[in-house]
Amino acid sequence: MLKRLIPAIAALLLVSPLRAQTAQRDTLLARMIGHWVLRGTIAHKQVVHDVTFRWVLGGEYVEMHEVSREHTPAGTPAYEAIVYLGRDPHTNEYAAQWLDNTVYGGFSPAGVGHGKAVADSIPFLFTYTTTSWFHTSFVYNRSTDSWAWHMDNDDEKGRRPFARVELTRK
Repeated sequence: MLKRLIPAIAALLLVSPLRAQTAQRDTLLARMIGHWVLRGTIAHKQVVHDVTFRWVLGGEYVEMHEVSREHTPAGTPAYEAIVYLGRDPHTNEYAAQWLDNTVYGGFSPAGVGHGKAVADSIPFLFTYTTTSWFHTSFVYNRSTDSWAWHMDNDDEKGRRPFARVELTRK
């Protein structure tokens, strides 16, 4: 009996890592993995942030950790965010759960964005109210292995740029 049980247990242990590897096959999320420098304009201000993307929870999600190089008088980062990105393999819809130090709200519906990939771009839409949205699009540039990141406010006044930044590898 023990001779039959050992191969079955070994097979189960081998299958678990394969499941995580399968989840990591999303090519857009895979291109994000690594350490990046974010440079550009956010809210009309030039910024530089350090951004790290890594697989978490067995490769089911990508965690983004963004930290500004600018600090508050207390010595803490002026901006810090942790974002979880994932793709539903059945619908191919991407989702982003955004948590940052600017305002509580990451667990409200406004803290979750959804979108479907368009070529090498993932455009997320965050719905604040029935008349107010926030667009966050990651656009991959294959020739430079970099990401453009566009963020726009959108309400009854129309869509207005909030941020135009680029992520380049460290």
